[in-house]
Amino acid sequence: MSLPRFIQIHTLHTYPAALLNRDDAGLAKRLPYGGAVRTRISSQCLKRHWRVTDDAFSLAKLGVPMATRTRYMAELVRQRLVEQQIDKARAFATAEALLEALFGEKADKKKQGAKALQTGQAVLFGNEEIAYLTRRCRDIASDFAEPAELKVEVARFLKAEMKNVETMKLVSGLESALFGRMVTSDVLANRDASVSVAHAFTVHEAQVENDYFTVVDDFAQEEDGAGSAGIFDTELASGLYYGYVVVDVPQLVANLEGIHAKDVFAASTEAAKRELAGKVTQHLLHLIATVSPGAKRGSTAPYDWAKFMLVEAGDWQPRSLAAAFHDPLPLKGEAPIRTRAASKLASEIAAFDAAYGMPTARRFLSLDEIAMPAAERATLTRLGEWVAQIIRDGAC
Repeated sequence: MSLPRFIQIHTLHTYPAALLNRDDAGLAKRLPYGGAVRTRISSQCLKRHWRVTDDAFSLAKLGVPMATRTRYMAELVRQRLVEQQIDKARAFATAEALLEALFGEKADKKKQGAKALQTGQAVLFGNEEIAYLTRRCRDIASDFAEPAELKVEVARFLKAEMKNVETMKLVSGLESALFGRMVTSDVLANRDASVSVAHAFTVHEAQVENDYFTVVDDFAQEEDGAGSAGIFDTELASGLYYGYVVVDVPQLVANLEGIHAKDVFAASTEAAKRELAGKVTQHLLHLIATVSPGAKRGSTAPYDWAKFMLVEAGDWQPRSLAAAFHDPLPLKGEAPIRTRAASKLASEIAAFDAAYGMPTARRFLSLDEIAMPAAERATLTRLGEWVAQIIRDGAC
């Protein structure tokens, strides 16, 4: 059986009085679209929260090797070498040689102190990848003492690894299998993302307010009754956001080649890779529906579950339904805005069907009573089971 090529996921989330994603000035991120400015949530922000969330459907609960995004990989190696009884000077020289061999001029060693060994930007390293590099560096550090010798041997080892660079993909972690990895190092392996994530944006014009607040000094208030320790302001935004995610199923299956799922299997056979890809997508679906991003969480509690989710499976190239909201929805109408938004999605997909035929199988979740063209209504659990089954069995 052939795999469905793409899983497309469309969502509507509601957030009141929140600062979900800030720009460099600390303001709510915005997006001009269809002659109106909207508030938005960047794809990087969304993916970050899906990656690190710890709940029943977190990616880490799959028992698959994960990854760490950091500038301090070489520093981690140095610390682990010291923990493994390599003397500090030799551990530093070895980690420094590793950093130079991996990144060359892009290695940043200007800072002194505990975190002197760093790259110019954060790089996604598989946790097993870091462990592997540490083991090889420990072996080299055990045999060589002089910094010049360490530099030569580490470079020689990495040059040899270039011949087997594809194998290094197997230890770069689940996150890179999902969201990809772009590195300029010749040794570390690039990975194509199997999951594409659009910036979420409000289906209506931006609703933003400047929130003025003070911090009360308890001691000063007892002394003189004033008690203000500072006056501040920040932006808060409210909105109904449309989100869109695409899973390239064959790419995901290919990226999972050789990855081990703890206490389950090694994804080496086609059936095993499909099984794992189905489980991963099932978890991702739950994360997309229930995990909320958000700066200022402590003061705004921006937690929401999707009010609407449409899942499509098929072989045709993906197509977003964002154009349903090219003209922003009026905030007031005969029906609640989220019902009108879901209806706009239904109308958009019906128009696509009329023009192109119906190339996808569909299921949807909704808190409101709506009808979707050729789509069966389901709970989130059933949606996840359906996606896992069609990936595993190769049929929609």
